[in-house]
Amino acid sequence: MNETALELQLFENLKPGLTSFCYRMLGSIADADDAVQETYIRVWKSWNSFKQESSYKTWFYRIATNICRDKLRQAKRRALPVDLSDSAASIIEPREVLPDSSWIWPAPDFAETPEDIFIRKDTLQLCFIALLQTLPLRQRAVFILKDVFEWSSKEIADSLGISPAAVNSTLQRARETLDRVKLRSNEFNMMDVEPDREMLSRYVEAFEQFDIHALVSLFHEEGCMSMPPFVMWVRGKDDLFKFFFAYTWALFRVSVFADYGEWRLSCLCPVRAE
Repeated sequence: MNETALELQLFENLKPGLTSFCYRMLGSIADADDAVQETYIRVWKSWNSFKQESSYKTWFYRIATNICRDKLRQAKRRALPVDLSDSAASIIEPREVLPDSSWIWPAPDFAETPEDIFIRKDTLQLCFIALLQTLPLRQRAVFILKDVFEWSSKEIADSLGISPAAVNSTLQRARETLDRVKLRSNEFNMMDVEPDREMLSRYVEAFEQFDIHALVSLFHEEGCMSMPPFVMWVRGKDDLFKFFFAYTWALFRVSVFADYGEWRLSCLCPVRAE
């Protein structure tokens, strides 16, 4: 096998994990895809300079981490509408918007192995991605590689160019930071509950028939709805009913937070179901 073929095979084998890592780092699947593509370009350009002082995997992730750092240094922290402001005081037509680069966006299911599927279930919920964005860059990378990907401290040290002792101290600070952070979106998180397919079916039916009463009845009393890129979000059944009734167009692009789950309704695909 020639070097080019070996390079391509290694990259393809690592690509799902790299994409998953970059998405958690950046909070945007589009940015993650760009970062992974740039990783491949840098690997290709520097292939002959690889000294095999670490594994190919840690080398690829070191490059991907540096690319994510560069992107994050040039951007503001991504967030969810519920974490930026209080819910709407009155139900009016939403007008204030922020660019797509301001928001955390759902990721597709790019898991290809049972291990990846398990990781995705635990750590790809939007509220968890929002929490990650509050961490400093190095803490974020260490936390993801250790607590999500379950790498050893030695592997992380090789990937980030730091010592195993620095990995452990950074991980401790990251965990302490996450314990202190209180995001409103985390109130809607129930990680261990399986998706409720019957609830999804009822929601889709109410959505397609524009049955406002049936739609709102599926929300918890304090259920919430947000619609990036709009900053405005709505909380509580009464305000949800007013909003759905007054602005029928809003149904075409919503993300719904409720105790029953979170849905990307534009494609009728569950991001989280509870």
